[in-house]
Amino acid sequence: MMKIASLEGLIDRRILVNFRIEQSVVRELLPQPFEPILVNGYGIVGICLIRLKDLRIKGAPRFVGLSSENSAYRISAHWEENGKRKTGVYIPRRDTSSLLNTIAGGRVFPGLHHFSKFQVREENGQYELGIKSRDKVDFFIEAQESESFPPGSLFRSLGRASAFFRKGHIGYSPVYKEEIFDGFEMHIPDWEVKPLRVNQLHAAYFEDRSRFPKGSVFFDHALLMKNVYHEWAERGEMLATRHSFRTLIQ
Repeated sequence: MMKIASLEGLIDRRILVNFRIEQSVVRELLPQPFEPILVNGYGIVGICLIRLKDLRIKGAPRFVGLSSENSAYRISAHWEENGKRKTGVYIPRRDTSSLLNTIAGGRVFPGLHHFSKFQVREENGQYELGIKSRDKVDFFIEAQESESFPPGSLFRSLGRASAFFRKGHIGYSPVYKEEIFDGFEMHIPDWEVKPLRVNQLHAAYFEDRSRFPKGSVFFDHALLMKNVYHEWAERGEMLATRHSFRTLIQ
């Protein structure tokens, strides 16, 4: 089935919750041909919590657009593509409040989605967001906007963290067949993030000891983005092989 080539809309709110992880562990999480991007010897994993508004086929009027709460678990990675190194993220899991996204994901637009319940409370720069999924991969964060970036972060400054995550605009995630990954590219012309101070955090995905042994993954920092225009471009499906991968659909 042909996927929608390009979408546009508004990122009403986007929170990036980022963790550092032992490189031996992150390598086990990535399928070939992806390799982890390391920062001071650690891999970078996390979850993107994004509320989309007016999402529609590029060029369509805003009134036909759809809104939804979504999350994506991300692993910062690089790979070789047509002899060139690419950087972006591998996305092993997505959750959404939209039944349409669940049905159409992997078919009409890239990526499989789990249908989950999102509970969101936002007021005066404070954010509470919880996700309840059918398979118990639950998540909760309570945070507030801050003027200071945490000094203990691997990135050491907001500017360095912003530059790093801006490069993660290409993403690949698994689909129905083994070793095939859906690709997309997200363009945010007016990129700007702010620091968040996290007061409470529960992430069942990163607390799964079969995936993340005790002491292998630690919270690093969180970032906030609000009210920015964005575009999504479909990159086609990629077939992983032992040493490389090739484009199946352009």
